Amino acid sequence: MSDPRIKKYRNLTVAMQHGLFNVGEDHESNDEVGQLGHALIELAKSMESWHRDQGLLTKITEKINQGVFMEDVLDFVYEAFQRAIPYNRIGFAVLDEEGILRARWARSDALEIKINEGFSQYLKDSSLAKIMETGEPRILNDLEDYLLNHPDSISTQLIVEEGVRSSLTCPLLALGKPVGFIFFSSNEKNTYQNIHQDIFRRIANQLAVTVEKSRLYEDLYRLNKELSEARDALEHQANHDVLTGLWNRRAIMQLGDKEIARVRRTGHSATVFMADIDYFKKVNDTYGHQAGDDVLEEVARRLEDVCREEDSVGRYGGEEFLVILSITNECDIEAVAERYRARIEAKAVVTADNEISVTLSVGVGIARDASQIDLSQLINLADQALYEAKDAGRNQVKVKEAEEQ
Repeated sequence: MSDPRIKKYRNLTVAMQHGLFNVGEDHESNDEVGQLGHALIELAKSMESWHRDQGLLTKITEKINQGVFMEDVLDFVYEAFQRAIPYNRIGFAVLDEEGILRARWARSDALEIKINEGFSQYLKDSSLAKIMETGEPRILNDLEDYLLNHPDSISTQLIVEEGVRSSLTCPLLALGKPVGFIFFSSNEKNTYQNIHQDIFRRIANQLAVTVEKSRLYEDLYRLNKELSEARDALEHQANHDVLTGLWNRRAIMQLGDKEIARVRRTGHSATVFMADIDYFKKVNDTYGHQAGDDVLEEVARRLEDVCREEDSVGRYGGEEFLVILSITNECDIEAVAERYRARIEAKAVVTADNEISVTLSVGVGIARDASQIDLSQLINLADQALYEAKDAGRNQVKVKEAEEQ
């Protein structure tokens, strides 16, 4: 009759082939069959640990494939690694090209984290340099005692103040390149054993590559953002007046051309305002050019405040402003222009040394049939109306319509 344990071990082998490693406690006898059982049970435990670690790495890699930041990967490490390595705190420091180790991330059970982003030290001649050189994790199971023997270690002092009593310091090297360190820390002494070093060794290479990829992704994202912001800034500079911040002449003319094209398609009328600050030369001559610039900036701000969301206002040149109106068929155009004029007159412009009363003359050009006129002709109509406003005494609105053909 065959030993019944043979069938048990055969079933165990089949289970391991299917990824099932939970074999329970080892109570086998020490005969030859029992020794085979011991070996199979130890193999099952080892395979369970390996699959667990690989599962963690697979999940971390999935995070990278999702295009997440380094902090997100490390947050996942903090949540997931508790089953493999005990800790109350995990910190990450990155090694830059100048050989400076900079704290980049930390999570902890402590009420106050003492070593935060921004803390840095040179790697050379530090205790961490040898760890990086050997690539082997270091266990310190009594940090208070270590601090007594290394009183100049600021990082140890801070981490002890945080409540940490033992640590597992793990170097990260991606394809032989030093990346930084992950610090597993516990509030209890004697937490870390050789098995925790072994666990980290099994995952070290993949984890280092993963963290480095996420850091590169983060750097690329930051660079793209900076390039996008720089592009937007250049585009803004190209389209906006430096002094007033309004659309510059080129840009407001382009917007005007687009509006003319739009109203031709829809059958609406086309309208522009040409506004001019009254006696602006006198402002410069009396108060100086800086005061003149202050007046231009304040007038531009008020015009922009009055401007409807669908309309556009730009600096046409000198003290002249061009307003492109949109959807004008159902509005009182002269009343809209009057709001611009009244807003400028309502309150003096306050400069560094003076309060300067400013008024605005506004000429309105209207084409009821936009198919018969282009933007330059419409602006010419507004200019004629503006001259009429000035000839009539300034600080008023005049309207001129295109003759229908």
